[in-house]
Amino acid sequence: MPVIRPISDLRNKTPEISRLCHDSGEPVFITKNGESELVVMSAAAYERDQARLKLYELLNAAEEDVRHGDRGISVKRLAALLREARG
Repeated sequence: MPVIRPISDLRNKTPEISRLCHDSGEPVFITKNGESELVVMSAAAYERDQARLKLYELLNAAEEDVRHGDRGISVKRLAALLREARG
């Protein structure tokens, strides 16, 4: 369930908002005059979400490659490339 707080709490209860973000690992939604205004989250949660987005982008690119006929490389060829890279 999302945590929703008024914008006055951002000014008056900043440590509490920070604790909520860190303890839950989820964003806190801030409202102004009853309308959604901001989303506050911990840096760790932000980095996690950014990493997830990057993974989705990579998976999407791989799926596009497959749709266009790219079959990748064989395990045998990959092993040979790894041996070459090690020297």
